[in-house]
Amino acid sequence: MDEQGLEKRILSILKEDGTKEEVELLICFEFNDTKKEYAVYTRNEKDENGNITIYVSNIDRNGSIPKMRAIESDEEWSRIKDVLRELAKND
Repeated sequence: MDEQGLEKRILSILKEDGTKEEVELLICFEFNDTKKEYAVYTRNEKDENGNITIYVSNIDRNGSIPKMRAIESDEEWSRIKDVLRELAKND
C-alpha cells in the first residue's frame, strides 16, 4: 500500500521488443465526444526537479489485446493537460 493507504494498481505493458514492463497506473479516463480512452501511468522516475514523471497513452481496444498508442495531435494533448490540471486541483 502507498502512504495514503490505497493499493497501487500495476499495469503490465508488453513492449515492441517483446519485453514486459510493469508500471503504476494512476488513472484512466475517456472523452465522451471522441470515445477515446487514456491511461495515465508512471515508472516512478524523478526528473531533475524531483518530480515524478508521468506518461499518457491512448488505449486502443480494437482487437483482442488492448494496445497503448501515442497521442496524435497538439489539440489532443491540450485536452489531456486540461484534465490533468483539473485532477491536480481536486487532489
